Amino acid sequence: MRDRWLALSVVAGVLTGSAVGVALATATADPASVAAEDYGRWPLHQREFGSTGGGGVMIGAYDPRVEGNACRTDFTATLADGTVLRNSAEFDAVAIQGGILCTNGRWRSLQSDARGTTPYRVFFRDGVVRGWPQ
Repeated sequence: MRDRWLALSVVAGVLTGSAVGVALATATADPASVAAEDYGRWPLHQREFGSTGGGGVMIGAYDPRVEGNACRTDFTATLADGTVLRNSAEFDAVAIQGGILCTNGRWRSLQSDARGTTPYRVFFRDGVVRGWPQ
């Protein structure tokens, strides 16, 4: 697998005035390596997990669902200082390996104009939900 991670970091900062934003960095992958990846071997998706970017940020209430050609979820990002930010994420839904891969994730704040991308992906197959990276 030749995934090329551009960045896996969480940026927490002041965007405008006192508005705090969290930006999950983007990741890209070589298309040939994506086809060879076995999504059924990923760990089970957890609805609460540490942010892929670290920094003490915890992601919560992450319950993706497939809706047509997209996967969607609202979720929280709890900063190390206890601040809870409400967000929404949308992914492209791709039929592959007998299931649905939620990839190319984009998130946006429900409280400010903060937005970004996420390397986290979700795979649905036979009623089992898996997530990567963890």
